[in-house]
Amino acid sequence: MTHAQDSIPKKVIKTHIPEEQLIAGESYEVDTIIDGQKFYKKEIEIAPDSVDMKSLKDLDFTAELDEKWREELYSNALYDTLYNAISELDYKEVYYPDLPTDTLKARLEKLNAKTPFNIAYNPSLESVIKSFLKNRRGYFERLMGLSYFYFPMFEQELDAQDVPLEVKYLAIVESALKPRARSRVGATGLWQFMFATGKEYGLNVSSYVDERSDPIKSTKAAAKYLAALYSMFGDWDLALAAYNSGPGNVLKAIRRSGGYENYWNIRHNLPRETAGYLPAFLATMYIFEYAEEHGLIAEKPAFHHFETDTIRVKQMITLDQVSEATGVHMEELQFLNPSYKLDIIPFIADENYALRLPLTAVGTFVTNESTIYAAAKAEFDEREKPLPQFFESESKVRYRVKSGDYLGLIARKYGVRVSQIKQWNGLRSNNLRIGQRLTIYPRNPVAKSSSATSSQSTPSTYIVKSGDSLWSISQKFPGVSVQNIRDWNDISGNNLKPGMKLKLSKG
Repeated sequence: MTHAQDSIPKKVIKTHIPEEQLIAGESYEVDTIIDGQKFYKKEIEIAPDSVDMKSLKDLDFTAELDEKWREELYSNALYDTLYNAISELDYKEVYYPDLPTDTLKARLEKLNAKTPFNIAYNPSLESVIKSFLKNRRGYFERLMGLSYFYFPMFEQELDAQDVPLEVKYLAIVESALKPRARSRVGATGLWQFMFATGKEYGLNVSSYVDERSDPIKSTKAAAKYLAALYSMFGDWDLALAAYNSGPGNVLKAIRRSGGYENYWNIRHNLPRETAGYLPAFLATMYIFEYAEEHGLIAEKPAFHHFETDTIRVKQMITLDQVSEATGVHMEELQFLNPSYKLDIIPFIADENYALRLPLTAVGTFVTNESTIYAAAKAEFDEREKPLPQFFESESKVRYRVKSGDYLGLIARKYGVRVSQIKQWNGLRSNNLRIGQRLTIYPRNPVAKSSSATSSQSTPSTYIVKSGDSLWSISQKFPGVSVQNIRDWNDISGNNLKPGMKLKLSKG
């Protein structure tokens, strides 16, 4: 019996080639030795793969979005924007036909029925709600995305203190859900605690750690403080006003109003910021509760709280070192561990400092814990002590930010800390832009490249021209960041007018 494949004649391939049959110019390799005689085979040339792994790249568009997302995790731009929006409320009538007044009244009545806050319709509240819906839609969609991470932990702590769960919206008004947000007067964190009040409610601040920026600890403290204020005033509206401006200011407003105790009746006697505080809170509550009706779509959350876990550290370690070991981006680690001021987790007896990681990285860290700690210790031991001449001008370099750069990467390149780069350049956040120039005093000798240039003198002032922005101006002058310009000129937003004179140095 024959089979179909038997009908195909087989081609015999000769593999063992004796030495006398080798062809000049061809490449061979020894295949075997039989009875002392060498037999060869042709050397097989490896054809280049059609896919060169080294040149694989992400799409430029999606890579750019990833970078923007990582920046947004740590940026305070959202906080600055909402802070200005709240402090500058003017309560003028806003044309927004998508929300008729009768519809708003009915929805506010439903909200009022299920919360202990006094959510009665008034034209001022209508103005704020419509202004937010008309002008701040994008911001609220971003806030909704962040809320997936923060709100579950907020609700747990608020419930433990019998504080209404709707108070979770207060953190949006206070900080735009930015744990390292800092006001002009020094209030810090998601719940904007001043130093003294934070201490009073158990939030410690040291050179390494600021527990006002710890999401869980600060929420526990805020819940206790709000519960205490409610027990004082017996009214949640007044408790929120007192949280913002202090009980003393609320008591003075009550006295000046002739004894009224309804927030709306004493509002004109409160500080300007507090006067817009409760309307902003109620407007935020309305927008979140009726987001679907207004077509608001939450941005995809960076993390859900349940997708992360904590590990108690066993020795000092930096977030840079954790990033290198686990592959988690530095910006993500800073988002998950905002209370560590210098991006260093200290190890102190009797303190339970923990590292929060995405669940996908927890196994990597725990499995390689001893190796990671050993490498961290070796790096700390090798660090050269800073010398006075370290800060002399001849050791200064100007670094130009390239695509893919981030502060941790640059810090490691020059043997310095992320916190030092921030200090030298007046950076409040970790945001970097391609082309931005950084002043660095390197500890490691690094050959100057096209990214490092010599210092250039900067004029003391600049006159704003048509088309200028804070970013474009900062790029004209090495060593001047956007935040520098804001701080030196007392600018909180991004608005510039042609002819405006800006200071380009401190003082």
